[in-house]
Amino acid sequence: MLFNSIEFIIFLPIVYILYWFLFQKNLKFQNLLILISSYVFYGWWDYRFLALIFLSTLVDYFIGISIQKQSSSQKQKILLLTSVLFNLGVLGFFKYYNFFIESWIELFASFGYQIKSIWTLNIVLPVGISFYTFQTMSYTIDVYRKNLQPTKDFISFASFVSFFPQLVAGPIERATNLVPQILNKRKFNLEQSIDGTKLIIWGMFKKVVIADTLAPIVDDIFTNYATYDSSSLAIGAIYFAFQIYCDFSGYSDIAIGTSKLFGFELMSNFKFPYLSRNIGEFWRRWHISLSTWFRDYLYIPLGGSKHGKLLSIRNIFIIFLVSGFWHGANWTFIIWGLFHSILFLPSFIFKTNRKYTSSVVGEQNLLPSFRESSQVLTTFILVTIGWIFFRSDSISSSLGYLFKLLEFSNYSNSFVDFRFIYLIAAFALLEYKTRFDERRIHFFKVPIMNKFIWIGIACAVVLLFFKESPNNFIYFQF
Repeated sequence: MLFNSIEFIIFLPIVYILYWFLFQKNLKFQNLLILISSYVFYGWWDYRFLALIFLSTLVDYFIGISIQKQSSSQKQKILLLTSVLFNLGVLGFFKYYNFFIESWIELFASFGYQIKSIWTLNIVLPVGISFYTFQTMSYTIDVYRKNLQPTKDFISFASFVSFFPQLVAGPIERATNLVPQILNKRKFNLEQSIDGTKLIIWGMFKKVVIADTLAPIVDDIFTNYATYDSSSLAIGAIYFAFQIYCDFSGYSDIAIGTSKLFGFELMSNFKFPYLSRNIGEFWRRWHISLSTWFRDYLYIPLGGSKHGKLLSIRNIFIIFLVSGFWHGANWTFIIWGLFHSILFLPSFIFKTNRKYTSSVVGEQNLLPSFRESSQVLTTFILVTIGWIFFRSDSISSSLGYLFKLLEFSNYSNSFVDFRFIYLIAAFALLEYKTRFDERRIHFFKVPIMNKFIWIGIACAVVLLFFKESPNNFIYFQF
């Protein structure tokens, strides 16, 4: 089920009413409702893959309990390894099997050996598999590290794994944050529900009004890049930068807002990344749940930054390459990860990667300084160049796009539509205004009656852009 669909608009109020007005006094029934609703939400796409989520839930539920029961550290490690191998095995088969087979065939073909592709399979990629496998895997790791007591309440654990607001595109929630909230009684909070509603509307605006409006133009430019001039390709890259941000952060806003409606607080996933002053700050603000996951469960176990510059640089390259590969079974994602590791390296070597950990752009004044503006613009341009690899279908297409872009000739205004420019500019101003707190939409901060009037206007604008066949969210494919 898509957030930007009529089905979800009907589904959400029904679950909300049942949750607070029928089952408010019974925590077990509330959690059971969450579980059933989550399975309905996911099964709306393809009910066959509910068995895969259930199997993943079952495996990590029993492994978590078994790890605690074992007194032998060796047996605990074996159980942890079983969980990790199972989750990575499921993810690897559905997402990367054909990629490895086809890459193997291409490698032999480059040496003159032709191999028939009889081993490739017609595999359907389950929506959200990269998200929920990482979520359940982090649970067993945290139990093994004794950061969390394993839950024996299967319904609660299954609700954690399949929690419908963030099931298919994150945030990749930590068990240490979400499981205790599921196990403890929630109380209805009107202010929390209002904040959640505002986040849902803002997320819908990002997705439906901005991302989906830019999508057909971006698709056309990237598909037919060879026929367009440099200025059109530059506009296409900029449009995609805003499309993917509004699409993905819009999903996260809706997920966090929907969770608030049910009394849950999820972790932030985006903190205005296009206001970053260097690449280090960008990665502290972009897809935070994934970047911190790799930091805590891969970078630090590899040694982090504790064993000298060379090993630290090695670890940085590993993290970015794995992060790129996590996004999809295509060499373009690996090149995208490599590109960002190269961008990140100078700031790491010169120790500027942690420079902006406790400040935001324009913190001291209403407007950013000239230096801050230059830093933000430079970072945005570099990130946008990286998006070309991310968006392209192949390495040859991405390089062709870049070379054509760098010709700096044949300028035209074929895609300079001022409606889009005004829309992006207005969005950027609103982002800048709310830059101090990504979880509260401050431009709704008006007297109560006016607040509801503004919410009504925002809903009307979103509904004007609603489609009978809603567009998928970009990160569904990951």
